[in-house]
Amino acid sequence: MSKFIEGGQRFLLSDPAFAPNSASYLWNQKMMIHMNCQGYAVAQYMNPEPQKYAHVPSLAARSFMQPEQPYFSHHPGRFFYIRDDETGELFSAPYAPVKGKLDKYEYKPGLSDIQWKVEKLGIEVEITLTLSASHAVELWKAKVKNLTPDARKISLVPYFPVGYMSWMNMGGHFDDKLNAIICTSITPYQKVEDYPKNKQLKDMTYLISDRTPDHYEIRMEAFEGQGGLHAPSALQDGKHLQDSDSSYEMPVCAMQYCLELEGNAEEEINLAFGPALNKDEVKEIKESLFEGNKTQYASEYKDYIHSGQGVLHIETEDDTLNHFVNHWLPRQVFYHGDTNRLSTDPQTRNYLQDGMGMAFVNSNTTKKVILTALAQQHIDGEMPDGILITPESELKYINQVPHTDHGVWLTLILQAYLNETNDFDILNTQIGWQDSNQTDTILEHMNRAMVFMSSARDARGLPFIAQGDWCDPMNMVGYKGKGVSGWLAQALSFTLQLWIEISQEYNQPNKVTEFRATIDELKEIINNYLWKGDWYARGITDDGITFGIPEDKEGRIFLNTQSWAFLADVADETQKKHMLKAIDEQLDTPYGVMLCAPAFTEMREDVGRVTQKWPGSGENGSIYNHAAAFYAAGLYSINEADRAFDVLRKMLSDGDSFQQRGQLPVYIPNYYRGAYYQYPRTAGRSSNLFNTGTGAWFYRMVIEDMFGLKGTAEGLTIQPAFPSLWKKASAVRKFRGAIFDIEYISQSESGDLCIVLNGQPLKDNIIRNIEAGKQYQVTVHYPK
Repeated sequence: MSKFIEGGQRFLLSDPAFAPNSASYLWNQKMMIHMNCQGYAVAQYMNPEPQKYAHVPSLAARSFMQPEQPYFSHHPGRFFYIRDDETGELFSAPYAPVKGKLDKYEYKPGLSDIQWKVEKLGIEVEITLTLSASHAVELWKAKVKNLTPDARKISLVPYFPVGYMSWMNMGGHFDDKLNAIICTSITPYQKVEDYPKNKQLKDMTYLISDRTPDHYEIRMEAFEGQGGLHAPSALQDGKHLQDSDSSYEMPVCAMQYCLELEGNAEEEINLAFGPALNKDEVKEIKESLFEGNKTQYASEYKDYIHSGQGVLHIETEDDTLNHFVNHWLPRQVFYHGDTNRLSTDPQTRNYLQDGMGMAFVNSNTTKKVILTALAQQHIDGEMPDGILITPESELKYINQVPHTDHGVWLTLILQAYLNETNDFDILNTQIGWQDSNQTDTILEHMNRAMVFMSSARDARGLPFIAQGDWCDPMNMVGYKGKGVSGWLAQALSFTLQLWIEISQEYNQPNKVTEFRATIDELKEIINNYLWKGDWYARGITDDGITFGIPEDKEGRIFLNTQSWAFLADVADETQKKHMLKAIDEQLDTPYGVMLCAPAFTEMREDVGRVTQKWPGSGENGSIYNHAAAFYAAGLYSINEADRAFDVLRKMLSDGDSFQQRGQLPVYIPNYYRGAYYQYPRTAGRSSNLFNTGTGAWFYRMVIEDMFGLKGTAEGLTIQPAFPSLWKKASAVRKFRGAIFDIEYISQSESGDLCIVLNGQPLKDNIIRNIEAGKQYQVTVHYPK
């Protein structure tokens, strides 16, 4: 029913109702499309801000794909109706909107395309979606085959709804010269100064075909009629589409192809669907896509996706993990790092963590991220809430709300970059400041970031939270200027420790001494003010109320302040045991570890809007995979490899949990529903949202912790931390231009790590003097 195929590079789902919201996604630097297995779609492109070109059939606020995206009968989709013109029988592919029982169904998302194959009435329909590497356009291929020996008359009707384009001006017509349906609209404006901007918006949506349709329909009402989308009036009683245009009516792109197929014959139709500024652009798309080599663009797109394949290929006893790590995880990391989540002002924390992941895909991108982010730093060391990618972009939405954590992520991205490249010369690179013409080295930028965070603390020595730290909706803890973040205290200690590790050979001794003193001070402060019962509190509000403590009925324990206590090494062994026990008992579930528990069920005004979210969704007690990744990292830091593996493995859906999650193991969603003890029926349900910082952390941990292949200034260190049940594993690691073929073998008895390089045992666990272009054979005998 569901499994990886083609060596893990494609997934097969054979029942459209088994996990009806499951989906995959495609993207390039100009667009993305999240394609549901039943045919529903969420697509967006840059113009220059994110815009949609297929809309819901009502006026809707502009937004990106939402968590747990709801689908309804008139949700935008890409549908194909198939009618037997002799009997009038009708079905649709991929599945919606008719949703009739099919004789065969296959949903097969791949790395660079998405495929379906359906059969009914002796007719086979194969559908393939891919993208161009450089254009904001969907490329569709539909192949219809007569599976019977008799001649058949069949209608194929691609139906791409366009929806409510504009309350002011919208319509559509068929252009014979372009062989395309052109749907037009005008984005309304109120301020005169907005008119010049709106003139550049791509308010046109087109559907081009490589074959002239026999009929078309552009009015949604005329197509649907009284029958509804599951039985459209326009296709009842053997009727053909009416060839009617849309005149300030809801537009659709529907084309009818009347096919006469001999026995076992097939025909193919290619379509292009997307946004355009004007007909000249549509013409350019048509000429480039359909009047040349049609396979060229699919090949170019495949090459684009392949360019983000990552640096690690593994073989273990866990096939799902192998396929995910080898193909799908670096793909998700690549999407985030190469597109900035299709935003012109990504949140600083997202930008830096996505860039961290790119160190293991394309380190040049990581370097660009570091330089771009630090060039927008204030001269006092403060990092902005968002990074402006283009000169025209501006800080919007959440980036207009002050958060206090952005400097934390600088050391993480810099460490990942240096581990992979050994490019310590970057510390001497001179760059400017957002609010000064002065230039300074990256070393100085980093020092000022550390000093700024160290100074933004209250009289107790705890960092202010303002209107949020990592947790955006924790926005009312410190909006009066007094509330503090327990998590940020730990994160500050951790980031200072990383910065000392990176910079101590290059920095001024007095700076290093200053940072060490702050670390020591923070450890005492954290244990004095935040250790409550058997775990660390989440913070202290503007009114001096400590929360995330045993006395709280809701939100009594938060995962982050335990995870980062491990990372910052502020807890003693007794405390660690108590924390792990509390997490096991209150936060762990069969679907992963929850962010907090019990989830809030009503507004708590001294904590913020996080408490208004539905219990178990988002940051309110869900299995928030980004936070779970922090926990896994913390577990690796205290040598809890089995626990860490369990946390990571639960992020991947398969086996008994597949249907409950409704999620294919082709990406990690930002969360699974939590509130496991409060709402067990919905616990584990996937958000089906692939925008998350989890991927970068997961990939880095697999490489540097689980397989223990971590770069240092000396070379490649090898220190695996496998789950105890593994007896062997292997990996191919690309590192600094060389390739390492590594075989791991578990020792029958505990002992020291033993590494053999090209037949010669090493004295320690570091491979030095690495030569680019060379291939190394490594055997690692590791203790249980």
